[in-house]
Amino acid sequence: MKTTAAVLWEVGQQWSVEDVELDDPLPGEVRVRLAASGLCHSDDHGVKGDMPIGLPIVGGHEGAGVVEEVGAGVTRLKPGDHIVMAFMPACGHCRWCASGNSVLCDYGAVIMAGMPIVDGKPRTHARGQGLARMSLLGTFSPYAVVHQDSCVKIDDDIPLELASLVGCGVATGFGAAVNRAQVGPGDTVVVVGCGGVGSSAIQGSRIAGAEVIVAVDPVPFRRQQAELLGATHSVASMEEAMPLVTELTRGVMADKTIMTASLMSGDMLMPLMLLTRKGGRACLTSVAPPTVTNVDVVLVDVILSQKEIVGNVFGGCNPHADLPRLLSLYKRGELKLKELITKTYRLEQVNEGYDDLLSGTIMRGMITF
Repeated sequence: MKTTAAVLWEVGQQWSVEDVELDDPLPGEVRVRLAASGLCHSDDHGVKGDMPIGLPIVGGHEGAGVVEEVGAGVTRLKPGDHIVMAFMPACGHCRWCASGNSVLCDYGAVIMAGMPIVDGKPRTHARGQGLARMSLLGTFSPYAVVHQDSCVKIDDDIPLELASLVGCGVATGFGAAVNRAQVGPGDTVVVVGCGGVGSSAIQGSRIAGAEVIVAVDPVPFRRQQAELLGATHSVASMEEAMPLVTELTRGVMADKTIMTASLMSGDMLMPLMLLTRKGGRACLTSVAPPTVTNVDVVLVDVILSQKEIVGNVFGGCNPHADLPRLLSLYKRGELKLKELITKTYRLEQVNEGYDDLLSGTIMRGMITF
């Protein structure tokens, strides 16, 4: 079928919205008509070259929609089902999935290349070339052919536009707080970077029972939004956070610190660890270029204070179990989703959306179809 998509042809270029040809689903695959796609910062990291991706590529990896057609052998989905796409698929039977850690599924080895799980051959074509799709999804298009293992069935009464957000940013941020940092009742938490992921880490901390949540972001608008979502305090930098957290904790410092800045450099770890108390835990959620191989840290402080540093992909979530749980929190009014969306765009406005994101005028933009 013919459709449209926002395509990145080369690093450093803008997204090009153009006609593409989409193949029929093969065994194990489904065709989805999308309702919306979030504008996640990770796609811009692909544009900037901070994150390696296969090119040319259809962008986008936060989407939700309705299944229109299923290929042979599809057992869990049928036409008409509402689904949210998970940027990390889960096969269900590799060592990691079988041990309850499907966020580390072996499928992760192929998601950056963006070619289909079934045979590694493109389903989308333009200008006589095959196109990869971001995280095997490519949600910057009203239609996508994806593997059933990338799709999570959801209740029909959940707005698809809001559901799309849990496919990456909300799950990554919420899980950073709840699963990876392990925020608990009464904790003091510092969240550095308050965009789509950081704002969800703030919500996760609030829902987990944190008493003090300090939001750190240089953009006043994002600090204001962070306080609406649950932050008790906000400052512009980690340097400003240091005396505030010292005062709030009487010198003990934060139980948990969460780095959710869009791009992390090696010099950002030391202040984060100094904000973390003895025996505390720091969760690193930001993208870091593969070229960053050295970091600044007071090593003796980490060792003798028994501080922990943990990584984070997709919030440590098991998508087929945890994404429906997040949407249940939304239905109960505990997890705010509509409040995360600052502005909606047409697909043709995708570059405008990223300009707004990078300038700090929006928290989360969304393309609606």
